[in-house]
Amino acid sequence: MGDPKGFLKVKREWPSYRNIRERVKDYRPVALLRREDSSIDQASRCMDCGTPFCHWACPVGNYIPEWNDLLFRGEWKKALELLSATNNLPEITGRLCPATCEYACVLGINDDPVTIRENELSIIENGFGSNFIKPRPPKKRTGKYIAVIGSGPAGLACADQLNRAGHHVTIFEKDDKAGGILRYGIPDFKLDKCILDRRIRIFKKEGIEFLTSTNAGEDYKTGRLLKKFDAICLAGGSRRPRDINVEGRNLKGIYFAMDYLKQSNRLVAGERIPAAEKISAKNKKVLVIGGGDTGADCVGTAHRQGAAGVIQVEVLPKPPECRTCECPWPKYPAILRTSTSHEEGGIRKWSVSTKRFAGEEGCLRKVFCASNGEDFEIEADLVILAIGFLHPEHDHLLNDLGVEFDQKGNVRTGADYATSRKGVFSAGDMRRGQSLIVWAISEGRRSAFNIDTYLMSKSNLPKL
Repeated sequence: MGDPKGFLKVKREWPSYRNIRERVKDYRPVALLRREDSSIDQASRCMDCGTPFCHWACPVGNYIPEWNDLLFRGEWKKALELLSATNNLPEITGRLCPATCEYACVLGINDDPVTIRENELSIIENGFGSNFIKPRPPKKRTGKYIAVIGSGPAGLACADQLNRAGHHVTIFEKDDKAGGILRYGIPDFKLDKCILDRRIRIFKKEGIEFLTSTNAGEDYKTGRLLKKFDAICLAGGSRRPRDINVEGRNLKGIYFAMDYLKQSNRLVAGERIPAAEKISAKNKKVLVIGGGDTGADCVGTAHRQGAAGVIQVEVLPKPPECRTCECPWPKYPAILRTSTSHEEGGIRKWSVSTKRFAGEEGCLRKVFCASNGEDFEIEADLVILAIGFLHPEHDHLLNDLGVEFDQKGNVRTGADYATSRKGVFSAGDMRRGQSLIVWAISEGRRSAFNIDTYLMSKSNLPKL
């Protein structure tokens, strides 16, 4: 522990963001990278407590006190090695993770917690800037071939681990570029896609094969998959969106959040979308239904598209602004969270249920709602449904494989991540349901351990 009194000397430095009036005009990252000397100061606040609950709260089991100490000492390369030992995509979690670890930080009991997420981001970006991170293909191959279906965080983490074990890994992605939700579900103002591409280039140089624009089970038949590959990991995510079954749902102007965000990301990437298919908030009164992170991303996107106004509603009551006795430390609390998109404008409402949609000549014009027993209406030209997902798509692949589903419609597995079909495993949202990116990475790593064990009878990969 570099400075046992660091947490008494240094106050928490909160994240810095670009000016609101400037950033709403483009899709460049909102958050600003912190100076390295500031990260060193912030790392000194880590108390190296006897029982590190931050480690307990992290789904990938990050060695947080250890790499904070190395960071404080200026040993960036060693800190990077420890960080990379448990996390395949720290440049992603360092930008997008809700930092469950920070809510479990011991210092957070009576002070502001350590800036764990920003410290993580500083370490990984220093690693890239210092050229510490280079492709390291395995020295020996096992002769085993594995198909990973889906290139989101679970699929990428699983493939990376199995490739390190020396297996031949092929990732199948039905979209034209790899990344899954990271590429098409997260706006560029939160995750510049050059960050994702940087990591994918490394994976390719290390020997992982990517087959994009390839829908496993259709373009690449299930029988062929089973014949060519020794094991399959289903990591296609949870893509079946939750819908609202109310009057007027068929009116033009109502879209699912992922359709809206995916198209926006394609446009930002320079792709052309036919005019008749464009979903634009420009000069429109926008209503986002759903108060989660995806809803907030839709709010920020609508601001950048030039919406006339944005309202976001949530069916649940407004969360408390601080912990309550129902959610004590070190649990991750259900508290009010204001994103950078909310800071840019718009109105938020809670305890709002959607009763019906109304329009003229087939186009949406109003939404009738109720809150606490009172009815009211909201004028809207565009409604975005951001109310989560039900389960994975039960498409040709899952049906052809004959895998079992649980009561929620997710792929059922045992504790070893194996499905009801021998040699077929599953990980991420497809298995556990809609969850956090860091949990997807954890799932990918755990499934990789079990797949390696299945193929080789034992595994040198970490279980977590």
